[in-house]
Amino acid sequence: MKADIVTGESREMAMKTTKLSRRFVTTILLVFLVPIVLFAPQAYAESYVAGQFGVTLPQSLSNGTVTQDGLGGLDISDQPLKNSAMVGAKLGHYFTKARWLGIETGVSYTTPHIEQGSLTFSGPGGSATSPSLSGIHQRIITWDTDVVFRYPGYRLQPYIGIGPSFYFAELKGPDAPPGQSATSIGFNVEGGVQYYVTRHWTLFGEGKYNYARMNYSSNHSDSNADPFGFRATYSAFILSIGIGYHF
Repeated sequence: MKADIVTGESREMAMKTTKLSRRFVTTILLVFLVPIVLFAPQAYAESYVAGQFGVTLPQSLSNGTVTQDGLGGLDISDQPLKNSAMVGAKLGHYFTKARWLGIETGVSYTTPHIEQGSLTFSGPGGSATSPSLSGIHQRIITWDTDVVFRYPGYRLQPYIGIGPSFYFAELKGPDAPPGQSATSIGFNVEGGVQYYVTRHWTLFGEGKYNYARMNYSSNHSDSNADPFGFRATYSAFILSIGIGYHF
């Protein structure tokens, strides 16, 4: 009889121990799983819109050649450009099955004006330098479409991107009639880091390099426009900061 009582008590203690062990294991699992569920990146598609502003640090217009009728074949000296403010917006999407891979398109506006100075024209017959010219106002709208690679961490995510760019530029003297315009295809390379302040809002800093061979043709639709046309290489480094919304 006593043996039966002891056996029953042993079973009861064993059951209690098993329940406690299960509760302990469940608690431990919850302790580890809850942060993972709350803080680990999810495997879902992610889109975003963002606005940014910064500064354009352009190099001189280089490798210039004259394209105007009657003057073709002449080379032009480099034309220094001024630093300029930049504003822009972009739209992007990261894919479900490859959270590190995305596609992004964006538009930016900047005004790297040509500095005041003289131009040197050179060709087979020698070279000639013009008198000092007033500065030329320039505005450039750039449309980028990039493939973007990121590190899909929780909060801090570095990224890089590369793709083609379309450049829409206009030149005009401060007190002159309509001047030259250019529509060109080039490329851009970008790199930056974004920080998730919340699940939906991010802050980011970015550096971008733009490059294009610009063909500044005269405005033939306006008889009073500046007839001079030329081709030159445009390149610039852009530093910017911005805020994004992810959904």
